Amino acid sequence: MASTKLRAAMADEGDDLAIDMSPMIDMVFLLLIFFLVNATMIIVKQDPNVKPPVASHSKKANDGTGRIVINIYEDGDFFSEDGTRLETDEDIQDMVKKEKEKIDLMGYQPKIHLRGDKEAVFKYCRQVIRASARAGVDQVLFSTYGFEAN
Repeated sequence: MASTKLRAAMADEGDDLAIDMSPMIDMVFLLLIFFLVNATMIIVKQDPNVKPPVASHSKKANDGTGRIVINIYEDGDFFSEDGTRLETDEDIQDMVKKEKEKIDLMGYQPKIHLRGDKEAVFKYCRQVIRASARAGVDQVLFSTYGFEAN
């Protein structure tokens, strides 16, 4: 009799066991949305009129947040990242102060990102550094190429 019950139980094919994948797919989409929302895009616009110098031992900055970009042309003209001409030290100081306030609200450490032309004299860099320091930003990054650009 036991063998009859055992045969009956073994003969019953029943439904195949399957894993329900819909919760797993939902979780993948939730994680994808989470990482997309929390990611920050860091885009530094490069002015084609500025040709940075080549530095063979340059290092790439790991942290791209909080940058205030100032372009220095060969003739000593200063431009912000959006192309606004900065005529005087006060213009540089005001622009840096405004950008610093925005960056402080985001919780980042503001830094000056100097993109100086390779033919520009260092006194122009010093002028920007001093104006930025008066605005409260004392960290400076110099933009260079690690290779010879065409």
